[in-house]
Amino acid sequence: MRRAWNALVTIVTGLAVVAGGIWLLSDPKSPLPDAWNPLTPLDLTAPVTPWTPMKLRRAAASPARCLAALSPHADVQSMAPLVGSDGCGIDPRVALSRVGKAEFPRLETTCAVALRLAAWERFVVQPSAQTHLGTGVARFRHQSSYNCRTIRTESGPGQRLSTHATAEAIDIAGVILEDGRRLELIDHWSGSEPEAQFFRAIHEGACDWFVTVLGPDFNALHADHFHMQSVGWGACR
Repeated sequence: MRRAWNALVTIVTGLAVVAGGIWLLSDPKSPLPDAWNPLTPLDLTAPVTPWTPMKLRRAAASPARCLAALSPHADVQSMAPLVGSDGCGIDPRVALSRVGKAEFPRLETTCAVALRLAAWERFVVQPSAQTHLGTGVARFRHQSSYNCRTIRTESGPGQRLSTHATAEAIDIAGVILEDGRRLELIDHWSGSEPEAQFFRAIHEGACDWFVTVLGPDFNALHADHFHMQSVGWGACR
């Protein structure tokens, strides 16, 4: 009899916990902050929690959710898909000229890349600039996102398409700071000066928001830029 009673208590307790969890996650009056609720959409103004990367992946996988999360924090325009030759193209395609406080020379890319850039700018680049340089970043310098080509190797062109061929990557070469200084990655990667500390910090931080990140320590082809992908094998080099 006691075993049956204990089993019943365990079942009732479990059901109560499940019901409470469902209420915390789904009820509009729940005291659980949205940032800690895995069911709420990504909000780039919210604090980072263990759920934020999952929310970003979920938003990046849906054009509608991606634009909804990105639009309040970027100058972005949705465009018709670009269909190129030999498997090249951009879908979903956006035109981007600003993420957060940092402007871009206008580029066309995927919404997923744009959204990851916005997260990187807010959570990594601007805080790192303030910490190491005492000012913010006003503008990014890039070497394009879309480029219909095969991968580059140190021995020449490869056989398979680059992630640039579908705009699932972007190359960042430097920044212009709010105080007017222009910093190029190729000039400030090595050493212990604040500029080098800044670039190393944003490289390391990019690995939290992009799937694949390659920099100057990867090979000589990346000596002057960070290559950051929204797809790939999870490399951070």
